[in-house]
Order: sequence, then C-alpha cells, then structure tokens
Amino acid sequence: MEQNINVAIVDDETLFRQGVAFILSRHEHITISFQANDGQELIDILDEQEEQPDIILLDLKMPKLNGVETSKILRKQYPEIKIIALTSYFSKPFIVNMINIGAVAYLAKNATPAQMLHTINEVHNKGFYYDDEVMKIIHQGVLGNNNSKKSTFDSSYLTKREKEILLLICDQYTTNEIADMLFISPRTVEGHRNNLLLKTESKNTAGLVLYAIENKIFNIVKDAI
Repeated sequence: MEQNINVAIVDDETLFRQGVAFILSRHEHITISFQANDGQELIDILDEQEEQPDIILLDLKMPKLNGVETSKILRKQYPEIKIIALTSYFSKPFIVNMINIGAVAYLAKNATPAQMLHTINEVHNKGFYYDDEVMKIIHQGVLGNNNSKKSTFDSSYLTKREKEILLLICDQYTTNEIADMLFISPRTVEGHRNNLLLKTESKNTAGLVLYAIENKIFNIVKDAI
C-alpha cells in the first residue's frame, strides 16, 4: 500500500493548476493540500496552517513573488517541504541555480501525467529525483564551474560505509534498497545518511548529490572501495 502524499500546487495559470490538481487527485495516495496563485499566497497559507504539505509543485514564473524567491524563503522557513520546480525553462544555468537554491526535482510543464506522478513518487520515496537529462546538466554545470578549482576533499573524512551509501544515494536508490544491497537495516542506513548530512553540511539529500559532484567523490569512492 502506497503511503499518502500531501501535495500543494502553486501556479498563476488557473486552468493549468486546476488541471494538475484534477489529474493528481485521481490517485488515492495523493491528497491536494491546497492551491495557490503565487509565492506570496503560498507563504501566507503555510504561515496560517499547522499541517504542511510534503511536496510543493512550484511554478517559477509568477507575479508578486516568483518561484526562485519563493524557494529561498521555503528553504529557510520550511526546510522539510520538498520543492519540485515546475517550469518551461530548461537552461543549464537555471537548473543548477534552482537546485542550489533547494529544488529537489525539476519538472517540465510539457511533461506527461505519468512523468509528473513518477517524479512526485520518487521525491517522496528518495528525497529527490533527477532524470538522466537533469543529472547530466548538473554534472556539466557544477563541474564546469569548478574546473579551475582544486578539490580539497579529504577521502578519509568519510568512512568506507558512508562512501558506499553516498554513492548509492547518488544513484538514486531508496533507503530500503540500500539496506538490502548492503545487508544492513534501513535504520542503519538513515543513521549514516544523517551523519553524511552533518559532515557535508548539506540541507537535504539533494544537497548530498551536489556535494558529491562538486568534490568529484564518484571517482574517489569507486577507487577507494
């Protein structure tokens, strides 16, 4: 049985927003928490209610308070809420910037309902979701910006087990999948994940992926294990 997911939809295009809400509401495990026209209305609603959504589908081009500025506020005030950036813009700098700000997934507005549902489920289960195209852009953007910088990452900073788990997180495996692969309990995996968040000073799982890419840990891990 799938776990219930509370989703908020923020988009100034009423027809599009209501259409997304209708599509998602047809799935029993998804509840539409609320809809908002723009970022300011979203923040106002969040400030007034106790129960917060698990995921926000956030349009990036909106009046009053756009998605970029809204994401910055959400990251500070509501860090537990996962942001899926919903947009027509698919430029490399824009994607890398949004992910640095706090978006844990990037969904094109011309995506199919199946792709949207898959993204929401993946984000809920894993904490983030980047398809192959977005992951490629992240690699190009992050490593391209750091080509002139020498990595100061100390391979002994993380334990062997932490490196194993970080690599599997970057490969977008769930906690239960990682536990099965390494023959350890899900609780142990979560413990290592929390240690990784503390050691890397990352805000969320998506931050761990960025940290791994920035420090070229993929190669370090593969060589060290």
